[in-house]
Amino acid sequence: MRAAPTILHLDMDAFYASVEQASKPSLRGKAVIVGGLGPRGVVATASYEARRFGVHSAMPMAQARRLCPNGACLTPRFRLYQSVSERVMGLLRALSPLVEPLSLDEAFVDLEAGEVAFDSTGARAAGERLRADIMAATGLSGSVGLAGSKMLAKVASEEAKPAGLLLIEPGTERAHLAPMSVRTLPGVGPVTGEHLRRAGITTVGELAEAGEDELIRMVGHSHGLGLYRMALGLDDRPVVAERDAKSVSVEDTFDVDLHDRVRIRGEVQRLADRCVGRLRSSGHSGRTIVLKVRRFDFSTLTRSETLRGPTDDPGVVREAAARLLEGVDTTGGVRLLGVGVTGLADYTQEDLFAQAEAQAEAEGAAEAVGTVAGPAAQDEESSGGGAADGTGTLDGAPEGVEGVEGAVRGAEGAVPKPGEAVVAPGRFWPAGSDVRHAVYGPGWVQGSGVGRVTVRFEQPGTPPGRVRTFKVDDPELEPSDPLPLVGGDGGGGG
Repeated sequence: MRAAPTILHLDMDAFYASVEQASKPSLRGKAVIVGGLGPRGVVATASYEARRFGVHSAMPMAQARRLCPNGACLTPRFRLYQSVSERVMGLLRALSPLVEPLSLDEAFVDLEAGEVAFDSTGARAAGERLRADIMAATGLSGSVGLAGSKMLAKVASEEAKPAGLLLIEPGTERAHLAPMSVRTLPGVGPVTGEHLRRAGITTVGELAEAGEDELIRMVGHSHGLGLYRMALGLDDRPVVAERDAKSVSVEDTFDVDLHDRVRIRGEVQRLADRCVGRLRSSGHSGRTIVLKVRRFDFSTLTRSETLRGPTDDPGVVREAAARLLEGVDTTGGVRLLGVGVTGLADYTQEDLFAQAEAQAEAEGAAEAVGTVAGPAAQDEESSGGGAADGTGTLDGAPEGVEGVEGAVRGAEGAVPKPGEAVVAPGRFWPAGSDVRHAVYGPGWVQGSGVGRVTVRFEQPGTPPGRVRTFKVDDPELEPSDPLPLVGGDGGGGG
């Protein structure tokens, strides 16, 4: 614990939904729901207008539509969210070299390390200046918490929402926490919360009064000791600028359960390639390949295989994932598939598996000129091989992976990433995606169906635009990259 509230926690307000409101003038002040749009989609973020109807993150999109039938349900545009996040994180790094990002829209900052604040007055001034700078740069609002520890700074930012700032003075931590629900504390989820409730403990104050020994008896030594320290407001964790990734994974949920074994193998191969792409972009390699399969009855199986050394070879990961799939019974159908890599390292190591793809290609070439390929070719076929790779299309929507952000990344389903081709076979135009018309200019898709697509032509910084309807195969209508946000009072505070 510090003697001054110089740890800052920033949490952008309803970030994805606020970015959509800022970039789509007609949605300002309206209910906006961002997430997977398929039958099994889930909500990533809802604007505060939508939250008044009971919509919240991780809720099934179908339920959100029922609760808020007039809300705008939009597919996520991660490239735009990433670009806005980079601007915000740049402002944080201007304050201090010690910035610990938690997600695209959330981070801790050590104000002392940047020598911008050493007491309550300086910390408050830095927080207010940061909020103003974010609004000027992006048109979005963020909530700021200031305290002598990371835990309390995060509690303060949550209390400050939306668009506020709260500073918890050192020495007042226990009194500040006492009336709050035990669920306020990190690590107290529904199960622990219910266990404590049955023991008559519902507030943080009651948790502190229970005492260390009683809590250890109730929930175990490690958890009990941690709960007691948090109830007293004690937290000595430093702000760490670099947070090492522990794993890289991707997963997809399907609108219709998959029964075709060939299709399932193809999806696993495609997921393996996506996982390796993310692995390489992070500059890592990994030793353990993980396959996740959620079956028709919601039972979830996880299988893993540890290699001799770390790799970022797509062939190695594909083959390992295929071997793992062979040991999974998919009778009855598959609802979700995922591929991950753990045991990360910043180097790769050659092993026998890494030669497999090249060997298979050589044997395939020999077979093409009349030479018998032998057992290795049979192994490739039994593992799903490369023939099925990439042929499956994702039908689905999110089911949480790597938190809400990862859930929606998995949820994008058949929806391409922003800036990539949006039009799938049959000219599919997902709601919220960016388009450009040869005559009317930039706009975004409000909806599509029965051979028509409705587009609203507006852009950040303009008044709400007009709506026009076209045939889905109109040659003058094309997918487009998202336009950058404008600063100032461009909206997005909802």
